[in-house]
Parts: sequence; C-alpha cells; structure tokens
Amino acid sequence: MAQRQKKGRPVSGWVNLDKPLGMTSTQAVAVVKRLFGAQKAGHAGTLDPLATGCLPIALGEATKTVPYVMDGRKVYGFTVRWGEETRTDDAEGQPVATSDVRPSRAEIEAVLPQFTGEIMQVPPAFSAIKVDGERAYDLARDGEEVALEARPIQIHQLDLVDMPDENTAVFAAECGKGTYVRAIARDMARALGTRGHVVGLRRLVVGPFEEAAMIRLDSLKALHEEGGAEACDERMASVETALGGLLEVRLSEVDAARIRNGQSVLLRGRDAPASGETVYATVAGTLLAIGEVERGEFHPSRVFVGG
Repeated sequence: MAQRQKKGRPVSGWVNLDKPLGMTSTQAVAVVKRLFGAQKAGHAGTLDPLATGCLPIALGEATKTVPYVMDGRKVYGFTVRWGEETRTDDAEGQPVATSDVRPSRAEIEAVLPQFTGEIMQVPPAFSAIKVDGERAYDLARDGEEVALEARPIQIHQLDLVDMPDENTAVFAAECGKGTYVRAIARDMARALGTRGHVVGLRRLVVGPFEEAAMIRLDSLKALHEEGGAEACDERMASVETALGGLLEVRLSEVDAARIRNGQSVLLRGRDAPASGETVYATVAGTLLAIGEVERGEFHPSRVFVGG
C-alpha cells in the first residue's frame, strides 16, 4: 500500500511566539502551523488564555526537541490582586474567599524566602494535570472536586517589583518545570494572612527563547499576507536552538550512515563525551541525532529527517 502523503511543507524549526491575550496555547499552535504550512507542530509549555508572552512553537523535526526546552528555566512577570481568592486562582474564576487584609511591602518581602528554592506546591484545580486520564480543568469545569497532591518544584528567584496600590503587587519569578505561578500567588497570599489571585501574567523566557526575540502573531500574519508561508521562514529559529545545553559531537558521513540505520558508533579522541551524557550529533553541520554516550559509543535515541 502506498504511504499517504503528508499535508503541508516539510518545514522544521522553532517559532518564538508572543502569545496574545485570550488565546489558548493549542489555538496559537494551530494558527502558526497554518501560517507556515507545516506538516507538524507542537509547543513547549502551556500558557493560560489570560497569560501572554513566550510560547515556543516547534515545527516539523523540532517537535523531537520539545522536552529539552520544557526542562529549561522559565521567567515570569505577574501581578497579584490581594483580598480575593478565585476558583481558578486568576481573574477568570469566581470568588471563593475574601479578606480585608492588605500586606505591606515589608511583610511581602519577609515571606518571599518561603517561596524560593525547592518547595512543595499544590497545582491549581484548573490545570492541565491528568487525574485518572482526564485533565483536572475538565473535571473542575464539570463541578467535580479536584484534589491534587503537592509536588516538589524549584523557584530560583522571586522578587517584589512594584506595588502600584495597596490592592496589587507586581512580581518577577524564575522557576523550573512544572511551576504554577497562579499557585505561587494563592499560597503567598495565604501566608500573608489574606487571599489573592493573579490578574496579569506574562512569560518572558523559556529555555533559550527570550522576550527580545519574540514575534507577535499579527506580525507573522502580515508576513504571510506579503509572501505566503515561505516569507514566515525568516522568523524561524533552527531546530538546534533547543539543544544549547547539550554537547555537540561531529560525525563523519560513514558514521552518519550507521546512525541513520539505528546503529551506534564509536566516538574517538580525547574530547569524547563522558559515559551517561546526552549529546547531539551533526554531520557536515546538519543535525543528525540526539542520543546517549555509553562506554565511548553514541547510541541514537532520536534521528532527524534530513540529517
């Protein structure tokens, strides 16, 4: 039987999208995929509809590198409104608790160390975490009581940036994978003897993707209108952008042929990576594979088309 032809262009790379307010991450991926005419697309970390900012979108072969971006650091700017906790821990949800307490700058700064380092965090009920095979937010929307377990997360830095008025405070956070900023706001408010929820959230950094290099969706649409899908390619970063934290090993064409057949190859020379290390291999400057080094051999785990 003949293999069915994939729809779209075999384009591969990363798009550092500035996700607009009110759009889900899935919707943003669908629009970018259509603008580039890509065969395949995915994203590296969900952003809530009420959040804006860095949504790295992988096209084609870049989807194989998504985990390496999701494991990277994330930086957020967010605004908390004191006095009211909501079902969703953001401005979209109904109020569930209120307080007349308004924390001072000194009080806020005093609790920040409690939310820095490795801490235990209970994710919001309205989150993408799966419970018995279903998303927690789907269960919560259906009126079910969602009780998620606390899990360890890493918050590298949490700073109070501004206090526009007694009801609101602006923060900056650098954190690791799996952190929910809405939960930071909820728990910080409780620790301060009040209640609170997020009213503004912007992601500034995800792994190697930063705010300065983001592109707005309307800018991509304008490029598409001027020159079609190919015109959008100028705003696409290489697949290797996601692999900056890994060591590169350069292979000969002979070794590359073995890799394409799923075989391992011996790495020669004093600079060969240590056993147990994850690396990526290139041939003639083109990405070939990602894999692990064991006893001086490179074992491919993901091989890239065109490599």
